[in-house]
Amino acid sequence: MSARAAEPVRPRAPRSVPTRSRWATISHGVVAGSLYVAVMVVLAAVAAWPIYRGWSFIVLVSAAVAVATAIAGVAHWRRWNGWVVAGILAVALFVLGVAFAVPSRIAEGLPGVLRGFADVATGVVLGFKDLLTVDLPVGAYRNLLVPALVVFLVGTCGALLLAWRAGRLAYAAVAVAIGMLSFGLFFGRTSVSAPVSWGPFTLAAPVETALGVGGLVASVLWLAWRTREERVRALQRATASSGVRLSRRPSQTDRRRRALGAGMVAVAVVTAVAIVPAVAADRERDVLRATAGPEIEMSRAVSPLAAYRGLFALDRSDDVLFTVTTGEDAPERVRIATLDGYDGETYRSGASGAGVASRFVRVPSTLDAGDGREVEATVSIDQLTGIWMPTAGSLSQVSFSGGRAAALSDGFYYSVDAEAGVQIARGGLRAGDEYVLRGVEAEPVELATIAAPGGAATRSAVSIPPNLEAWIDEHRTGSGGAALDGLVSLLRERGYLSHALAITPEEPPAWMASLADYSFQPSAAGHSLARIDTLFGRLLERENDPRAEASGNYVAAIGDDEQFAVAVSLIAQQLGFPSRVVLGARLESAEPGLASCDAGVCRAQDLTVWTEVLADDGAWVPVDVTPQYAASPSLDLSEQRDPENVTEVLPDTISEVVPPDPVQEDVAPNDDTADESGLDLAWLWPLLRVAAIAVLVLLILCGPFLVVVAAKAARRRARRREGHPATRIAGGWDEYVDAAVDTGRSHPWALTRTELALAYAVPARDAEVASPESEGGRMLADQADRASFSAEDTTASDADAFWQIVDAERARFAREGGVWHRLRSAVSLRSFLRLLTPSRAGAGRPSSSRGGGIASRDAGRSK
Repeated sequence: MSARAAEPVRPRAPRSVPTRSRWATISHGVVAGSLYVAVMVVLAAVAAWPIYRGWSFIVLVSAAVAVATAIAGVAHWRRWNGWVVAGILAVALFVLGVAFAVPSRIAEGLPGVLRGFADVATGVVLGFKDLLTVDLPVGAYRNLLVPALVVFLVGTCGALLLAWRAGRLAYAAVAVAIGMLSFGLFFGRTSVSAPVSWGPFTLAAPVETALGVGGLVASVLWLAWRTREERVRALQRATASSGVRLSRRPSQTDRRRRALGAGMVAVAVVTAVAIVPAVAADRERDVLRATAGPEIEMSRAVSPLAAYRGLFALDRSDDVLFTVTTGEDAPERVRIATLDGYDGETYRSGASGAGVASRFVRVPSTLDAGDGREVEATVSIDQLTGIWMPTAGSLSQVSFSGGRAAALSDGFYYSVDAEAGVQIARGGLRAGDEYVLRGVEAEPVELATIAAPGGAATRSAVSIPPNLEAWIDEHRTGSGGAALDGLVSLLRERGYLSHALAITPEEPPAWMASLADYSFQPSAAGHSLARIDTLFGRLLERENDPRAEASGNYVAAIGDDEQFAVAVSLIAQQLGFPSRVVLGARLESAEPGLASCDAGVCRAQDLTVWTEVLADDGAWVPVDVTPQYAASPSLDLSEQRDPENVTEVLPDTISEVVPPDPVQEDVAPNDDTADESGLDLAWLWPLLRVAAIAVLVLLILCGPFLVVVAAKAARRRARRREGHPATRIAGGWDEYVDAAVDTGRSHPWALTRTELALAYAVPARDAEVASPESEGGRMLADQADRASFSAEDTTASDADAFWQIVDAERARFAREGGVWHRLRSAVSLRSFLRLLTPSRAGAGRPSSSRGGGIASRDAGRSK
């Protein structure tokens, strides 16, 4: 046989099958990934538009996307690691944040720019939470553009870098892109867009549906293209290496796969467009902001109506609560609390028992207050405390001043439905707080001219007291507002004003001094159904007494605004009017006998309560409920009646048992005799608060790094404590490889343990100079191979000695660089991701002269 015949015949690569160059493949992947991310960025911007709805948002998104694209392009070209990209993104975040998120700081000079950096940092930590508590649209309010900057800067850069990768991590770009799209949907408004109709077909929530369908289709198409590209590249590599000719025509399997994918996309689109909106048409949209607000503080606070009687106590009735300074556009009333829920015991705010449920949100800058007379007032807080904040009319704007202006602005929540505000900044209002209110006050409407809203009449959520129902049936004439006006007028005429159960005749309270020719009559506090039923029971009893008819005196209902406001509310609901109770003060009053603030100075005894009813045109009409005090109840009947609170005389032989304190008492405390002899720790709470805030900030900043360090320690501990010694040695080898990978070394999967140990013996920053401590890795490789493949038994002492060498090698890796190198290695995630991103087979293979030949290569592949 000739020498030519002995040579092996090598197959030729077919020339008819062109192979795509590496740069062409990379360019195609970059273009496709860029197009996909661009589509998702546009969809995310459209979804977030209802949150901001301003040109500042468009400018910020444009700048953020441009800078993110530039950073991603340079990082992809220069092959930067994740920490370098994160550092550059952090710098860009602060620079763009001051320039576009809080641009007003630039005009303040260098101090303003520094404060702008602080605003950006605060916005990154607290901006997402604050965004949920401010009413939409927020515009450029304070630093609420920072969350959008974070989403579009970090999201765009991360999505591009992932989409441009060649490994399986590229598919994570879909998760990042969908997260950007979800920002506008989750943080957006609670209502959906108006439905669109085409003949008999109606599409509910068209904008939200279009965003969802667009994101779904774009993601599916890019994933399908990406999968096909990887399959084509794999076939081309097989063709180039084997010379097997491949057909360029699509096979029957390819056609079935494409048809199946198109069918899945079509089914998903039809489901998203037709079925989901139809099912969710009658459901409320649950977003993150629907669960945010000051509800916890409101639930803890005592009901203002339950605390109303305490305002007229002897030691408090003359206290100045707040002062209202106005000009020509002065409001008629100042509202403190709007209570719209009654459970039969207490009237509260934020419930839906009596009508519209109120949701309190933060005010961005201005609100649309509607039509009416514009009013403006400056409120200065004196001795008013708590969370309820005086407002006027329908609020359009509020401006705080003083040392707590920033805290008050952050802690102010307002309900447009209730036309009331709460202040939760560090416990609520304090003496010295001041703010300017601007709003709209509706024109006064006569109660007798309104009509009840159409549809089903709004009844009380509780059972109406029988005496009240009987009184309504006996005196009701007409219908609608006329009937309500007649009943309210009759109730006030036959009621009598009293703010106390007992007084000291030698020292009468201040509220009695302001009432001319007043004759005191005792009345109990509370506005429960039992108290209201007793009130109308006295009225019915007096009206059925022949002596009342003879004297013409039917006055028998003794109480104050607390009881009469609840009674009128129940009457209105019985007649079909939604109602609520309002605590506030009148700045002026045309009707004599009604309390009002003198020259804008509102004292405790000047506060009053009134009822508001909802008319058929959607306007809330105030109804004054204060009873008269000119005609006193008839004494001949009152002398024959037992007192309201019966005092039982007990025998001397019986000892009175003091009942325990109730579990929950919804009455404002009025005891100033608290024990002050204990240790005063008031100074400690501010220090603890500052320390807690500092710890929280450190946890937010360092938390991710601490989690990585803790995860590595837990992984090392688990490997060191494996049950079998051979398994502990295998885990020790994995720990050695992970430590090397975290220092920046690669992990070639085709190398044996011995070859890998030789490669790791070379310092990561010097590929030519061998380390004098290279024997440690060789020893680890030999012992790991022996434990894995030898028939000899491995003892626990062998495993302990192995781990001692592992610890020494880890220390050697740490000594290769400085402090920054050690910190970066400690928080590196490369060891967790090495199974997901395998290196090329031949990368980092040492030469055959350094050991580890072919014979040993097949016996001990690295794990």
